[in-house]
Order: sequence, then structure tokens, then C-alpha cells
Amino acid sequence: MDKIKLLDCTLRDGGYINDWNFGYHTIRSIIRQLVESQVDYVEVGFLRNCEYDRDKALYNNCGEMMPILPEKRGNTMFTAMALHNKYDIEKLEDYDGRTIDAIRVTFHDYDIDEGLVFIEKAKRKGYKVFCNPINIMGYSDEMILELLAKVNRIQPYAFSIVDTFGSMMKSDLLRIYSLIEHNLDKSIVIGLHLHENLALSYSLAQEFIAMKASERKSVIDASMLGMGRTPGNLCMELIMDYMNKTQGAVYDVNPVLDGIDDYIIQLKQIEPWGYSTPYALSAKFNLHRNYAEYLIGKGRLRAKQINQILAGIKADKKTAYDEAYIEELYRKFQNHEVDDAKLLTALEEKLKGRKILILAPGASIRRQREEIEAFIKEESPLIFAANFAPADFSADYVFCSNAMRYDALEEKRQGSEVLITSNLTDVCEEPNVLNYADLSFDEKGICDNCVIMLMKLLIRLKAKQVYVAGFDGYQKEGGNYVTSYMASQHTKGMEENIRNRAYVENIRKQIEVVFLTGSLYNG
Repeated sequence: MDKIKLLDCTLRDGGYINDWNFGYHTIRSIIRQLVESQVDYVEVGFLRNCEYDRDKALYNNCGEMMPILPEKRGNTMFTAMALHNKYDIEKLEDYDGRTIDAIRVTFHDYDIDEGLVFIEKAKRKGYKVFCNPINIMGYSDEMILELLAKVNRIQPYAFSIVDTFGSMMKSDLLRIYSLIEHNLDKSIVIGLHLHENLALSYSLAQEFIAMKASERKSVIDASMLGMGRTPGNLCMELIMDYMNKTQGAVYDVNPVLDGIDDYIIQLKQIEPWGYSTPYALSAKFNLHRNYAEYLIGKGRLRAKQINQILAGIKADKKTAYDEAYIEELYRKFQNHEVDDAKLLTALEEKLKGRKILILAPGASIRRQREEIEAFIKEESPLIFAANFAPADFSADYVFCSNAMRYDALEEKRQGSEVLITSNLTDVCEEPNVLNYADLSFDEKGICDNCVIMLMKLLIRLKAKQVYVAGFDGYQKEGGNYVTSYMASQHTKGMEENIRNRAYVENIRKQIEVVFLTGSLYNG
């Protein structure tokens, strides 16, 4: 059993959840509970170029760690992590045995040599040094062999298999471990750091233990309740119990469970982690989790469409998230050019001499139904419904720009004529198709809010005035939508409110906008 050790990374990886602001008392208590549990390594946080705050697990040097470390540490060793380009190694004191024992160094596939130079400097200061290359799944076999040759020359304490994007399967682990086992110097410890994108971390840890060569020392990372940058990590309490049952370990799980109850559960309630579809999708294509999160956050794409976009991300863009790049991919995907000149001419004729009413799906159209009905009775406007078919009103047109909303229209359109934007031509067949790009993009960038797009359409149709109901704005409290199914589809927040308000202000320079119901955008 002494060949397999456990490293707790709650205070470091878990810090992505709360910006490392655990609080001084909590940091000290968690460390002491882990020591009491007899865990082999405790990672106390990041070494960073930062302004020191004792409530955060971020440090400029080892001296700042002194107050949080217990005098009695048993057999537990302490570590900290450093990204080679985010920490000045010259600030690190020489090892004196009073603070941390090891430093874990990370780097990308595009800055390997810089990372290895950093490792050598940390090693010369007397610390055990872990080499943690980011996203080992992004390396070809040849790249892994080249990296191992360089690692063997500098002889770090450990080399870790880091499944950054949680995309590893059993076959991947077997292949990568076999390469490392047969080509890494036998004196170097092999580490394993897993993520929970595919809900496989616990099973993969067991596979690793089973396949590990008998003479090779290893370290497995885990965290309390799996706390870590969403979707999280291997659960320390589970792997401890497994090691006790199958490997003759003597970890005391109770202090870890107490720590979870005392500190971690409340953090998960504030900012949850664990398996979720954005991170499973990112793992599927072995790319940065933020890409899938960005697309799902749009709330306008079906799973098939998200998969299509993610599948098109270039290899050199996968590891480091590039928001401008995914925004461009999204824009290109949504923009299916069509010739809509005849449709625009026909719509312009329909608008002549008519007042125009846009019905958005905000809850106010139910609360203020009588006022809206009175307006319709008196003015007989041409009614456009935005991304939904209203149950209480008869719309002349249902304008749809969102694949998720279109799915709900099939049984509810009630004779309304449907207008779709060209980004939906892959998921539906409708005769009336308008160019998506003309309505969603302008000099300010992209705005694919359906009501904003409808207003832009009316400007193109030379309308001078539009009445709007149900364009309420997103609120934290209370129901935002007139129908419950819409509320589950990625409700936006304050950023969307700010953005929409700015667009409405700009649109009002081109067309008169009259709100019939209350709106956060009317001001």
C-alpha cells in the first residue's frame, strides 16, 4: 500500500469555485482534518503573484503559509501548485522543512520547455517537484514520448497524468499509463489527476490502481466531496474508503466527512459542481469546458447543433479557451444565407396602414392581459409573437429564431403564419425564411434576442412605430415567462438585461417603441 498515496487538492482545485476565499479559519481547519485523516499530501493552494489575503488559499511565498500549517503534521506532507507563467520563482524561499515539502508545476503543450525550466529551478531550491502537464489527452503518443525524454533528464519527483478536460476512458488510461510506465525513469512517481466530466473519476481511479505496476510509486489526487472547478474531481472520501477496503490502507475517513459537513456542503449549495451536460460535451471533444458552456449558455441551440460546432473546433484552439474564436464559430453556424427579398416585400405590404404589436413571452402579458386585449380591440394591430405561440392571443405571425423554442411551436401555432430565421433551416422546414445575419449582427456585434431581432426586422420593413408587450427583462425573483417550459431553457441574467437595454436605446433612434407592459428596458 505504501506504493500508492493520496493527495488532497480541495484548497487548490476547490478554489476555482469560491475564488480561493475559504476564510482563514476554514483553511486551517480543513488542513488539520486532512492531517487527522492521515492523507499523504495536502495541497494548501496556489503559489501566485498576488496580493496576499490570509482568507485566500493563494500565496506569494512559503512564509505566508506558516500560520495555516499545524505543528503536528504526522506523516502528511504539504504541497502547493504553481503555473510557471503566473509565479515568479525568485520569490520562493529555499526549502527548510518548515512549510511545504513539494511544488506541483503545470504547463501547456505549447510551453513545455518553459515549464521544465521552472521545475528545474524549484528543484534546485530543495523541493520535491511534480511535473503536471495540462491535458495529457491532447498529446499524441509521439509527443508523450518526447516529453518523457525531457522529464527523465531533469528528474522531478513525480510526473502526473492530468485529464484536464475529463475526456479519459479506460482504454485511454491504459494506453497513456503503459507509455509512461515503460518510458519514465523508474525512480519517478506517477501521479493521476481526474475530472468528473463523464462521471468516471472513481472508476478510473480503481482501474489505475489495478493496472499500476507493482514496483512503481504513485499518487492519486482527490478532493473533499469532489470539490473543484466544475464539474469537479475524484471524491477523497470515496477513494480513501476504497483504499482501506482493497489496499490495506488505514485512512480515517471520519475527519474528512466532518470537514465536508462543516465547510464543503455549504459551498456546494452556493456554487454547485458535479456532472453536467456542458462538461460532458467538452469532454467528448477533449476541449476546454468553456466552449460547451458558452454554447449551452446561449439557450438557442439543440444538442445536435452544439455537437456540430464543437466538432469543428481546430486542434490548436482546444486547450486554451478563446471566446472570440467560439463567438465567430457560433456566428458562422447561425448565418445561413437565403434570398429573402420577396418575403420582405410581402411583409412590407402587410404592414402598410397597420399598427404593429410585438408579443414577447414575459409574464406581464398574463398579468396585464386586459390592457393588451383592450389595445387589440381598439387598434386591430398586426401581431407578431416572439419565439412562442401565445395561448391567450391570436398572433398573425410567430417569429422564431431559436431552435429550442421552435420545437415547442408544433402543436401551438394555431394558424399563425410562421417566420423563421435562416439559422433554423437545418432543424426545420418552413416556407418563410429570413436572413439571420441581417437581424442579429450589426456594428455592435451579435445580439440574437428574438424581440430585438423582430424590431430590427420592422425597421427593415420601414415601420415607424411598434408597440411591445411582455418584454419584461430577466429578474431573479418570480416567474420571468408566461409559460413554465420556457423558464427551464437557460434564463439569462443581469448581463443580458444591460445588453438588451442598450440595444433598445439604439433601436429607439430608428423606430418609436411603445411599451404596453412594464419592462426593465423602458427607460
